[in-house]
Formats: sequence, structure tokens, C-alpha cells
Amino acid sequence: MLQPSLYNMSRADWTVVSVSLVILLVLIKVGYNLFLHPLANVPGPFWARASGIPSWYHAYTGKRHIWLGQLFQIYGDVVRAAPNVAVFCNPKADEAIYSNSSNVRRSQFYKALKRKHDEDMPLNIVDVTEHAARRKLLDLAFTAKPLRAAEKVIIKHVDRWHQVILEGNDGVQGWTASMDVAASVGRLVFDVLGDLCFGKSFDMQEPGDNPMKAIPHTIAEYMRFYYPFCQSPFLSLMIWLKPRGLEWLMHFITPPLVERYNKFVYDTLTNRIALEKQQAYKPQEERRQDMFHFLYEGRHPSAAPPDCEEGDLRADISLLIIAGSDTTTVVLSGLFFYLSGDPGRCQKLTDEILTTFDSVEDIVHGSKLTGCTYLRACVDEALRLVPAVPCELQREVLHGGIEIMGKHYAAGTIVGTVPWATGRNEKVYEDPSSFRPERWIVNRETVTSEEVARLKATFHPFSSGPGVCAGRKLALMEIMITVARTLHRFELRRVPGSNRSAGRGKLEWEARDKNELQLEDAYISLVEGPNLQFRKRQQVSM
Repeated sequence: MLQPSLYNMSRADWTVVSVSLVILLVLIKVGYNLFLHPLANVPGPFWARASGIPSWYHAYTGKRHIWLGQLFQIYGDVVRAAPNVAVFCNPKADEAIYSNSSNVRRSQFYKALKRKHDEDMPLNIVDVTEHAARRKLLDLAFTAKPLRAAEKVIIKHVDRWHQVILEGNDGVQGWTASMDVAASVGRLVFDVLGDLCFGKSFDMQEPGDNPMKAIPHTIAEYMRFYYPFCQSPFLSLMIWLKPRGLEWLMHFITPPLVERYNKFVYDTLTNRIALEKQQAYKPQEERRQDMFHFLYEGRHPSAAPPDCEEGDLRADISLLIIAGSDTTTVVLSGLFFYLSGDPGRCQKLTDEILTTFDSVEDIVHGSKLTGCTYLRACVDEALRLVPAVPCELQREVLHGGIEIMGKHYAAGTIVGTVPWATGRNEKVYEDPSSFRPERWIVNRETVTSEEVARLKATFHPFSSGPGVCAGRKLALMEIMITVARTLHRFELRRVPGSNRSAGRGKLEWEARDKNELQLEDAYISLVEGPNLQFRKRQQVSM
């Protein structure tokens, strides 16, 4: 009797066996995810509990924040967004996940953000101890002395931005031509950061051809390209493959302008390092005191750093440029969007600025500016509605697990809160979709001091704990100076008939409100518009 043998199976038989085996393994994995996984009891849509594909798909479309916001309305304050991912829409989860004592670390998501497998910056360092050491060095760029030096740079570039705005006057009742605020503010912010980080502006605001003007757009495209990979169901495999050929492939398909940006950063920093070595023995007052200087001096105050540490400096500065431009650009764009759509509140803010400062030259960083309570309330409201990172900052639970909102989560689980959804939580904010700065100001008739204290205690627009944004003070300074000087010099309005960047009826859930600025999720928030016009105020000096 002939016995069946693997050796005499045909190619068709092998195909059937292989396909059957794959299907069986998939079914086993799906079954485990649905019924045996530690997160099996966490609510969420069937396919998201079974597979990471839905989360990846919504990341690819740039609408993952909207998808998660809808899931929170359906399932409550905790949702299983992927088989091993639990996301939260409750301020109580923020403290549990992101505080200094939280038993977590950055997830593998951040490893996938690396351009090269050996290129480490504080953002993508997973090891807790190593991250703390690098973060301590990065913080040297944001002490009181660098911030004082930054103020003059910010004012210089904001004033130049205003001159550029006036040069666009089309002569129709004094209003300027239509301006895409996100694009224009993006160029302003990059010029500021170039000056602060390199001691050399990118000159993006200046007229004429300049290849660097495309960099904000290409960085956005770069993030759109990388973000779906970070949310991939096959993330662990991709990280393993990265130093084994995938990194070369990613480099091969990276947009040319992004490579030009990387080369620009490398060449500029090479020159800046050389200058720092030359001026090492000069008196402090004769040195160029930009952020790079403080980072460099903080590492080796009396000697040049070894070559192996120059790579860390390059990574830190590159992070400052990309992260700093994103936060400030999106918040300024959002704030101008909401002010231009609410003339009453825009006038209220303008009145505060005009009565506080006799001239635009008086608007500097200090107690008078920080004492503008309505201005700060408007900034906080923009930070709430237009978060720089709309979805969760992923954290991996370490050995021993973690308790979040009364429930235990096992080691290896990925957790995080969703800022876009948390900022619209009806249990926390009354009328959460509305731009209402008054919610942040004590008013005996409508807003109590206890209510304001409660909101501020749960409000973390720059994250918290060891992952708190290093440049938050610089970002707030730049935002407040830019808004105050702009409203002191100009009236502003939406271009008549323009609805760019606003919600529209044909869009998906939670994207239909014409009074809400629409974001794209690419890990960072991306915005377009709004299209505004400006008109110089009477009797205001330039």
C-alpha cells in the first residue's frame, strides 16, 4: 500500500497547504485577539479588536483622530483601537500614563520614526534612563538665558512678517490680498527657528526663489509617508527589517526636497560646529548665543565635543526645528481661524491689547504680556481645539503593569490619551466644540475659580511628565508676541466667501461644523489655511 509523502506532492498541493496554513494562523491570531488577549474585555469595534488594520487605515487617511473621537462617543472613555492598544478620553488617564512615576516607556512606534536606525534623538529614544539623560541636555537650550536671547529674534522676524503682509496690499479698501495663514506663518516660524538654532535665518519670508520655502510642505509629506508605517500591524517586523535593507528602501523613496533639507541641516550644523570651536576661547559676550551655543556649551563648556557626540547635536537641533515649527504653526493658524470667524471675541482681544500697550514696540515678553488674561485664554482655547499632536502619544506598559481609571493593564500593553478627543470631552468642557476663551477666566457670575482650577489641572497641551515639551515656554512666547503685535498693527478678516480649512456638510462625522478648523493627523497636526486678509490700523506705527 502506498503511503502519502510530502515529497511527491504537486506544486498545486503545496499551494493549497500553504494557503490553508496561513488562513489557520490568521484565524488563531484573530481568535486570540478577540477572546484571550488581556484587552479582550476593553470595548471597541469588532475589526479593531481583531486586527490593527482599521487603525492603520485611518492613519493612512489622516482622519484617525476623528475615527477615535467617534468611537469614544459610542463606547465611552476607553476604547480598544487595535488588538494591543487601549486609548483614553479622560484627563484622569493623563496622570496615570504620563506622570514621572508612571510605569511606562515609549512604545516601538517611536523607533519607526527614526530616519536611520542609529540616529537617536530624545523623541525616539525608548530606554527610560537614556531618554532622561538626553532630555537633560536638550533642556539646556530652554533655560532663562536662551529664552531672553530668543525674544529679540522672535520680534525681528514678526516685524518682518508684518512688512511682507503690507507688501501684499491689493489696494481694495486697504485690505491685503488673500493669504494662506498656515503657509505664511510656517515660513515665519521656520525663519525664527533657523535663527535660534543656527544663528542663521532660512530667509523663507523674503521674495524670490528659495528652495527652502518648500521645506514645511515636504516635511508634512514626509510625516504623511512615515505615519502609516508607525501604525502598521506589522510594526515589529518593519523595525527588525529596518537595519536589514528596509532603511535603504525608505531612503530611496524619500522625497528629494526632504533629502535636500537633511543635507541643509547637516551642512549648516557643520559650519556652526566649526564656528563654535573657533569662538571657544572668546569672552561670552562676543560669542553667538543661539540655541546651538547653549547645547554645545552645556555638554562641554571648556572643550570641543568628540565626533561621536556631533551626531547627537545634529539630531537635537533637527528635532527642535521640526517639533518647534509644528506646534507654533498649528496653534497660530488655529487661533487666527477662530478669531477671524468670531468678530466679537476678536475685538475683545484687540481692545485688551490696544489698552495694555501704547505702541507695538511695547509688546515684548514680560509681565504686561503674560498679564493679558484674555490673550492667554484665547491661546489656551486654541491649544485645546487644535492640539499639536491629535492622537495618542503611545506608551508601553512595563513589567508589573499599570492601573488606569481603576483598571489594571498588563505589561506590554500600549496605552495613551487622545488630545483631540479629550479636548472635546463633554464631561470636562461645557459646549466643547465652541471657541469660548471665557471658560478659562474667573467670572463671579458664570465661571467660578474652582471651575477654572479644575480645567487647568486637567489641561496638558504640551503633555506632561518626562515627555513634556521642552520648548513649551518658547512656543508660548512666540505665539503671544505674534498675536499681540499682529492685532495691534492690523485688522483681520476671512476672505469673503472662503470656507477653506472649515468643516463642510459633505465630510465625515465631526468634520461638518463650519466653525471648526479641520486637522489632518500625520502624528503631528497638519493644517491648511485659513485664507485671511489684513488691513493696517490707523495711527499705528511700523
